[in-house]
Amino acid sequence: MSRHLTRTRTRPPVTLALPALLAVAFLLLPLIGILSRTAWGEVGAHLTSPGVVQALRLSLFVSLWALGLSLLLGVPLAWLLARVPFKGKAFVRSLVLLPMVLPPTVGGVALLLGFGRRGLLGPWLEGTFGITLPFHTSGAVVAATFVAMPFLVISLEGALGGLKQSYEETAASLGASPVRVFFTVTLPMVAPGLIAGAALTWARALGEFGATITFAGNLPGTTQTLPLQVYLLLQDEPEAATSVSLLLLVIAMAVLIALRGRWTGTPVDARSAGTPATAAATDGAEAAAAEAERAPGAPLPAAEVPAAPQDTGHWPLHATVTGFNELTLDADPGTTIAVVGENGAGKTTLLRALLGLTPRAHAELRLGDTDVTALPPHRRQVAWVPQDGALFPHLSALANTAYGLRARRVPRAEARREARLWLDRLGVGHLAARKPAQLSGGQAQRVALARALAARPRLLLLDEPLAALDQTTRARVRHTLRTHLAGFGGVCLIVTHDPVEAVSLADRVLVLADGRTLQDAPPAEVTRHPRSPWVARMLGRNAWPGTASADGLALPSGGRLVTAEALPEGSRALAIIGPEAVSVHRDRPAGSPRNVWQGSVREITAVGSRLRVLVGSAEAPDLVAEITPEAAAELGLVDGSKVWTSVKATEVTLVEL
Repeated sequence: MSRHLTRTRTRPPVTLALPALLAVAFLLLPLIGILSRTAWGEVGAHLTSPGVVQALRLSLFVSLWALGLSLLLGVPLAWLLARVPFKGKAFVRSLVLLPMVLPPTVGGVALLLGFGRRGLLGPWLEGTFGITLPFHTSGAVVAATFVAMPFLVISLEGALGGLKQSYEETAASLGASPVRVFFTVTLPMVAPGLIAGAALTWARALGEFGATITFAGNLPGTTQTLPLQVYLLLQDEPEAATSVSLLLLVIAMAVLIALRGRWTGTPVDARSAGTPATAAATDGAEAAAAEAERAPGAPLPAAEVPAAPQDTGHWPLHATVTGFNELTLDADPGTTIAVVGENGAGKTTLLRALLGLTPRAHAELRLGDTDVTALPPHRRQVAWVPQDGALFPHLSALANTAYGLRARRVPRAEARREARLWLDRLGVGHLAARKPAQLSGGQAQRVALARALAARPRLLLLDEPLAALDQTTRARVRHTLRTHLAGFGGVCLIVTHDPVEAVSLADRVLVLADGRTLQDAPPAEVTRHPRSPWVARMLGRNAWPGTASADGLALPSGGRLVTAEALPEGSRALAIIGPEAVSVHRDRPAGSPRNVWQGSVREITAVGSRLRVLVGSAEAPDLVAEITPEAAAELGLVDGSKVWTSVKATEVTLVEL
């Protein structure tokens, strides 16, 4: 296949290929010149001469110190540029880039005017600390740092910019302080960018010439680094200068080859980390075998479910949210609230406001007797599971699950023991040693759920926690989650689009629309009388908005829906029609139905053992009917079939909006 692809590859146009080849030749020719003019028999003698050895030692000393200073100053600067919005950021970034485009000698002059004996800071440094930078080894370090640090900042800022902030936010919700998050999550995940930037910084510092000779001078043993030695050798010993140049060339090429072009160091997502196919296949086989031993949807046997540590406190919730979301939440300990609504309704914004992670909304939050409004996210004891799980790719499943406990200073052995219990409860204990890249989507989501539950939160926020699971696994995990929530002393909010989750897990259903509360009621009430067309459709029901009239509902399209019950005339209302209450006919039905429309079949889908038929009509909104496959075959239904639909007036429920 690869040979076939090679044969069919499109040839580049000559107008582009020729200049590109010339550019390669232009860059390659000077290197060939060094290689061709090197006196290979004398290279060893040239590189071991006392002056060269002394300059090499000094270059290594200066470049390593420059690298250390660049790491000390550049890493925080890169983080600031990547993570913190502030006025003047463009100016600061321009300052970072300036040494890269500034002529080195001009940089040396600028350093003299800034840090020299007659510069802005030089007299103070000399008078207060006795430090003189020009014509001193420390001056060579400063000059090398000035020109080399931008490589580190740019590389690391790019890596930080490519890192999803959900990792850091999740770590904070698990109780990790900003410093701990930086060193245990951020830095490990951007390590490729940091290493690439550090290598480029060291190589640039090793080869610095112009700023060094202008600011620090050319003093043998003090500031005469290897590039300066090359400059001197060119005057008296050109062959030796070529040999030393070859050494610097080899070092630079070695750095670039080692980096393999990854100079920006963008972090690799865990899902694309090159997981061996065999590991994924084995993982799927293990999961399938475990599921096959039980009836579909059955929970783990009681003997297999380890007892999880329970925090016996009780924390009622009171929250007043302002901003994009405008609502008040009150809930007793042990309450589970399902948060539902259309995309953009403010569901995730509500969770992030409770976490203190968004400027779009602000939450005055009280958990139990503690007002946590002014506390940073890592001190609120509010854990969440984001939609993508945000498992830390550099940690194993066990270390991920123990992260929140370790952040709260639980001893390592105890944290790992408790974490393993939670993994066992979620059915992924056998995967404790695996990294997230070696887990399937469903397994990773279960580990993320175990991590949040293990953190001993007082408020638990779950953003579609079961969305990545298959139906059988979802039933098991839902049972485990329900078992935990039954003994949970806090409040749990679950964002979901699954009506089964909303009904089976929640004590209340909070319906949001444009950031406001549209309905907040028990699941049974929301199921019977949904106040949102979207929620009604989520629950599998037809929902027609309109205006109440004397005999039912006036539809926006001009049609009418006759109902058995009546609402105050002129009020806004929503008609709820169960799909099982809709009859489908080939001919116009006779008899008692008061609501009859002609239309055509637009879509037929299977739901369990029944079929759902979507019928479009010019006289009424789209209507979904639920019938048996036998009835569909008898009617000869296919896409585009002309049909009649009917609904009895007694089968329509009106909800006043």
